[in-house]
Amino acid sequence: DPESFPPLRNEAAVRVLQGRMKGIQGHCNSCYMDAALFSLFSCTSVLDSMLFMPFPLCDRNVQGILRDEIVNPLRRTGFVRASSVMHLREQLTDKGPCSSFTNAEKDPEEFLNLIMQQVLGIEPLLKLQSGGQKEQECYCYQIFMDKQEDLVVPDVQQLVERSFLSSDLKLVEIPSCFIIQMPRFGKEYKMFSKIIPSLELDITDLLLDSPRECCLCGDVATLECS
Repeated sequence: DPESFPPLRNEAAVRVLQGRMKGIQGHCNSCYMDAALFSLFSCTSVLDSMLFMPFPLCDRNVQGILRDEIVNPLRRTGFVRASSVMHLREQLTDKGPCSSFTNAEKDPEEFLNLIMQQVLGIEPLLKLQSGGQKEQECYCYQIFMDKQEDLVVPDVQQLVERSFLSSDLKLVEIPSCFIIQMPRFGKEYKMFSKIIPSLELDITDLLLDSPRECCLCGDVATLECS
C-alpha cells in the first residue's frame, strides 16, 4: 500500500515548513506549478483523493509521482526537490496537448485542468451560473476584475465578492473544494502588490437561491440588490 502522511497543521506546519530549503524548489519556470501544488496539498487533505482514488481515467504513474515524490516529502520534511517536479512535468508533457510543460511558464488553470481532468479524470469541483444562463462546470475560479482604487491591499473575501458581482456570477451549490486563482501572477503584471489571505470565506451571498436574511426586517429576503 502507498505510504501516506497527513497534511501539516498549526505548530507542526510552522516547524516543518519554516526556514531555508523549505517548500517546493523552483526550476525552469516551475513557479505556477510549485505554488499550486503547495496550496493544494501542504496543509489540507480536501484533495487527497487525487493521490489514492482509482478514478476511471486515472493515470496511476502520474498519481504515484504526485503522491510519492511531491506530496509525501512536502508533508514529511517540508521540502520537495526541483527534480521531482520536473519528473511530473515530463509526464504531463507526454499526456497533454502541450509540449512546453517542462520549460515554459503556464497559467495555473491550464495545469489544474490537465492534471485533474485529462490525467486523473476527476469530476469538476465548481458549478457556476452567470445571469440565469446554463450552468458551467470548472476546476478552479480565476478572479477577473478591473483595477479599483479603493482596494490597495485587499483580502481574498473582498476580491471574490467583487469579482462575482462584476461578472454576475453565482455558485449553483456549495463546492467541496473552492480553488481560487488570485489576480497577481506571471512576469509582466500584478494587479496588487500584496493580498491578505482570508482564513475563512463566507460564500452566503455568492450562492444561487440561498435563503438569506433581509437587512431591514430580518425575515427571509425576497429581493436582492447588487
